[in-house]
Amino acid sequence: MLTRFAFVMMLALAGCGKLGQVGRAPDFSPLAGTDQHYALYSANLPEDVAPGTPSDESSLWSGETDALFGDRRAARRGDILTVVIEIDDSAAISDSTGRNRTGKQSSGLGQFFGIPQRIDENLPDGASMDSAYESSSSSTFKGSGNVTRKEQLTLRIAATIVEELPNGVLRIEGQQEVRVNFEMRELIVTGYVRPIDISRNNEITYDKIAGARISYGGQGQITDFQQPTYGQQVADIVMPF
Repeated sequence: MLTRFAFVMMLALAGCGKLGQVGRAPDFSPLAGTDQHYALYSANLPEDVAPGTPSDESSLWSGETDALFGDRRAARRGDILTVVIEIDDSAAISDSTGRNRTGKQSSGLGQFFGIPQRIDENLPDGASMDSAYESSSSSTFKGSGNVTRKEQLTLRIAATIVEELPNGVLRIEGQQEVRVNFEMRELIVTGYVRPIDISRNNEITYDKIAGARISYGGQGQITDFQQPTYGQQVADIVMPF
């Protein structure tokens, strides 16, 4: 009884959370406290310069990003780069399987030193050792499947370098939220990139991101309406048929 009451209270609390959003647009997720926040606000570590090393003040090239001829590609923690997502993928898979098997076995003992004839005398009418047993089996299986998928997505998002790994690989993280009326669209990109793969335009394509995690979804009234209700979702899980 207590377990049932706790389950009902859990559903009621979940419903109250949704009721609090009635007539309100979805709230933006805070940036404070995220990895991007700490990466952007952290000070860069000073570069080690060997004593007596001559300066290159007369050179037109500079490694600083604010220089006229400097390298403007993201390279350190806190730098920002653009991730280009252009997915145009399609796949079609068709499979068919068929199996048919038939088996038959029979065994009998006609002559063996007259023993079968002696046994036949004690068997019921119509029974004989000439055909002791006979069995047959047959099985048929047919299966087919067809999968068709097409995905097309073109997006651009600014990501922040949140960590520099010891081997030089950079971990990036980007989050973008766009609210239109009462519907929120959210794009999240995380993964690992090599500095050499970042173009001169400070851009990198999604296919050069190792361990890429790309999420594009939304929340709001339209999204909630497209989802089944909590009761229906629970019924789909509990009901065996």
